[in-house]
This record gives sequence, C-alpha cells and structure tokens, in this order.
Amino acid sequence: MAQKNNTATVKDIKYYQKKFWQLLVYGLGVMILFFFLASWGFFGSMPSFEDLENPESNLATEIISSDGVTIGKFYNENRTPIKYEDLPPHLVKALVATEDERFYEHSGIDGRRTLGAAIKLGSDGGASTITQQLAKLLFHGEGSSFKPFRVIQKVKEWIIAVKLERQYTKNEIIAMYLNKADFVNTAVGIRSASKVYFGKEPRDLSIDEAAMFVGMLKNPSLYNPLRRLEKVKNRRNTVLDQMVRNKVLDKTSRDTLASKPIVLNFHPESHKEGTATYFREFLREYMKNWVKENKRADGSDWDIYSDGLKIYTTIDSKIQEHA
Repeated sequence: MAQKNNTATVKDIKYYQKKFWQLLVYGLGVMILFFFLASWGFFGSMPSFEDLENPESNLATEIISSDGVTIGKFYNENRTPIKYEDLPPHLVKALVATEDERFYEHSGIDGRRTLGAAIKLGSDGGASTITQQLAKLLFHGEGSSFKPFRVIQKVKEWIIAVKLERQYTKNEIIAMYLNKADFVNTAVGIRSASKVYFGKEPRDLSIDEAAMFVGMLKNPSLYNPLRRLEKVKNRRNTVLDQMVRNKVLDKTSRDTLASKPIVLNFHPESHKEGTATYFREFLREYMKNWVKENKRADGSDWDIYSDGLKIYTTIDSKIQEHA
C-alpha cells in the first residue's frame, strides 16, 4: 500500500513538473511573439531611430541677467536640462541603489526582477529599470489601467528600453531620466527641482537632499514635500537605507542623515513670481515679434515656451532685488 502511494506521489510530481515546464515554454513563446509583433508596430507605432536620437525635449526658455543669474523662465514645462557631469555622484548612487540596483549590468531589462515580478503577479511592486522608466516618460507616459493594454505597453517599454541602451551610454540615460522626471510644484527635471525646493544647483545638493528627490520619484504627488513632509522624510530614509544596503553609504552616516529634518528653501518658478516681473512681461511681448523676424534654419518659428532658448538681458539681478 505504501509503495503504491509513493508511486502515485512520484507520478504527481512528474505531472506538475511537466505542467510547469509547459507553462514556462508557452509563456516565453507568447512573450517572444509579443516582442516581434510590437517591434513591427502591430500594437501601435514605435519610436523611429530619429525619435530615439532626438526625443522631444519641451525645454523652458531662461531669462538671464547681466551677472549670469536666471531671473525667470517662459515655459510649458519648467525644465532646464543638465549634463551627467553636473550631477553630484551621491545623487546618481542613490538613484541606482533605490530604483535599479543592477542598472550597470543589464541592457535595459532586468531579467531577474522581471521574472520575480511575474511570479508574484506584481504584488511586490514592478520591475521597471531606470531605462524602462525613461522609455515610459519619453514615449507614452502613465500606464493604462486596463490590464491587456498595460501588458502591451510594458512590452513596448522593454523594446524601447533595449533600443535606448544601444543608442545611449548609461550616464546619458541617467541624465535624461533625471532631466525628464516630474517633481511637482512646477519643477520638472532635477535642475528645476533643485532650484525650486532648495534654491541651489544640483551639484550643490547634500546627500540627504539628493535622497529626498530620489524618494519622490516613486510617486511625486504622494511624496510632495509641501504637503506630506513627514511621509517624504520616511521615504528619504528608505533611500538612505538602500544606499547602505548597496554599500555606497556607511551606517553611521546614514543614521546622522536620517535624523536631520527636511529644510526646504522653496522658490516657486512661474511667470508671475520672482524678480523683474514687469520687465519679463515686456520681454515676452518683445520675443513674440523677435521669433517672427528670426526664423530657424528650416524657416519655422522658434517657440519661446518649449525650445530652451537663453535670453541674455541688461538687468543686474542684485540691483533688481534691492530695487
């Protein structure tokens, strides 16, 4: 009797093993088919080589004083890009440690995290790499809440991420991602965020300030420093923990930084705030005529709200503040 039970148990194990491998093979087959169909544009258009080479930027125009200070901007999206070399190393380390620990090892898709997320059916969070998040920001925005559409979007993200990895270096991908990320309160991109929340350039951010921004990336609206400071502080400390885990920060420094309060130096950047507001309105009208008389090389008009122009003026920022 015991022998029959053992035989039945062995058969059951073999049956389930067979089913497991069948499901795995079929699943991989379906994913490969999805990849090919998405690559051919079956599920909608994909970015071309030219799109990947020149992703839409939508950059703010800066108004610069005679002493080199940005006194205002014209924009649809308050974003002024910076290069990787202008990012503080601890910001980059915090980003990789929190968002994509194997960023420097994969080619756009982290197979281990993707498999883990699939096994857990996404209950333990997503598996998007930094490159996938950049693909989403550049080419289709927030994911659909309709599951079948979301699966298609995810496959397209994977394909675009792999293409981005072929097109750009790891450093360029990090810079593009931080330049495109939305930090709410009119701050799009790390340079605008640094100026809006702390009144400084990104290179001058302290470790705890950089950790705050990385923490915001998970959900900028939820981790809005102007509304939920305690929640933002807890999230910042989670980022510091991740830095310790990835051995880019020691435990003693983490404890010191985690105990610090978040001290904002909020400088909202809008058309109606800041210095020389009347002058800037005059300048806006002046530029409307200027763009009509000074065309691009291809004959089209410049857009003062999205072409990232730099307007150098005779205004002295220090004298203007006193005035």
